[in-house]
Amino acid sequence: MEPSSQGGGFQFEQRDDRLVITHSGSPVAHFVFRDAQVLRPHFAHVHAPGGIQVTRNHPPVPGIDPVDHPDMHPGIWVGFGDISGTDFWRNKGRIVHERFSEPPTIQNGTLNFTTESSMLTADAQKLAQLTTRITLIEKRGAWHLTWDAAFTPTTDGFYFSDQEEMGLGVRVATAINEKNGGLITSSGGKTTAKATWGQPAAWCDYSGVIAGRHVGIMTVPDAANAHPSWWHNRDYGVFVSNPFGRKAMKQGELSRIDVKRGETYRLRHTIIIHASPDAKAPDLQQLLK
Repeated sequence: MEPSSQGGGFQFEQRDDRLVITHSGSPVAHFVFRDAQVLRPHFAHVHAPGGIQVTRNHPPVPGIDPVDHPDMHPGIWVGFGDISGTDFWRNKGRIVHERFSEPPTIQNGTLNFTTESSMLTADAQKLAQLTTRITLIEKRGAWHLTWDAAFTPTTDGFYFSDQEEMGLGVRVATAINEKNGGLITSSGGKTTAKATWGQPAAWCDYSGVIAGRHVGIMTVPDAANAHPSWWHNRDYGVFVSNPFGRKAMKQGELSRIDVKRGETYRLRHTIIIHASPDAKAPDLQQLLK
């Protein structure tokens, strides 16, 4: 398919397995909806305004990147270590793209699309229909990516279990992980992976300096989500907004969220992909406005 045309704003090219998104000729991200190794839709090759890549290379490059979790941490994704006994985080279950129920369009500078997927167990039994609504806009020099996931069980006994690896995950570029000088900051003012791990927060940011510019990714769970998020944050570059792991995150008793057949559970996040003109860190509160 020929690239969309929208002047100097967002553009996309739809391929058989992905949307390749650019802005004014510079790379933004790939939205991959079919992949032989990562068995769920995801964003890879995510770039901040100005063209600096802020997610880890996918697949990771030996000698440049740590090569752990090569088929679990592609960039930005929604994944779950245990839904009704099936592990969608480690690619035991599959989230299979079926179609674009709302094809990609660009209107007033905003990229929108909606996908329909089936959530399948390892033996191909369907657990739920997943409707994913994506919106991408430019706002105050940053990309604001909204990922709105709606889960509608097609069988009885559907539940989200209690694990660390549950929710919306991000793997940042190797150059800005905490081991290489990057910094995690939470809405409560805590910093570092150790201090923010397992803690509740309205948002977390993971950022650092690449090529003389301060760049990063902030994840903001929607205040309307049914449950607040705890954070599974690590110094090697992953951070996960997790509303399902109360005991796993050492915040109380074992949790379980049941959703009845035909009902819908929504999980919505905004991911703010930002870049400063120099090495100075931005005012994180300003990014939220």
